[in-house]
Amino acid sequence: MNKNMKRSLTMVLSAFLIIADQISKKLIVDNIAVNSIGASFWSDFLWIVHVKNLGIAFSLGDSVPNFVRVILFIIIPLIVMGGLVVYILRAETISAFQRWIMAGILGGGLGNLVDRIFRPDGVVDFISVKFYGLFGMERFPVFNIADSSIVVFGILLLITFAFEGRKKNEQEA
Repeated sequence: MNKNMKRSLTMVLSAFLIIADQISKKLIVDNIAVNSIGASFWSDFLWIVHVKNLGIAFSLGDSVPNFVRVILFIIIPLIVMGGLVVYILRAETISAFQRWIMAGILGGGLGNLVDRIFRPDGVVDFISVKFYGLFGMERFPVFNIADSSIVVFGILLLITFAFEGRKKNEQEA
């Protein structure tokens, strides 16, 4: 398998995450009324709920005018995601593992973009976790699979960069 084929294979992860995210959101929309709890697990620790989010993380920007929301939450992210695709496929300076991690971030980002483009009432969020009053929050803001992908793969990417920097410093010493 040539180099370009191997790099393109990472897009399978992105596609899988988009599909898993959209299927889970469809199940929520079809089975749980908006702003209600569909299920509760582990003594109220985890709720499966149905909420809509017109903003981005933590509902930031949900009250801005629609044309601003389109620019900030659809057009700019589409450009960034396009750049990320090009980077994943062409960059020579990242490892194969980092390429897969970036594909995970891309999948999560595109999962939420699908909602922003095709769901005028907002991104579907459905996972609510008890936060036990930490940082003044009884529950963590509601999120979805796409959000989880962005966060988990983002942390993994930061860890790989930290180890890469550490390895480089040891080699220079």
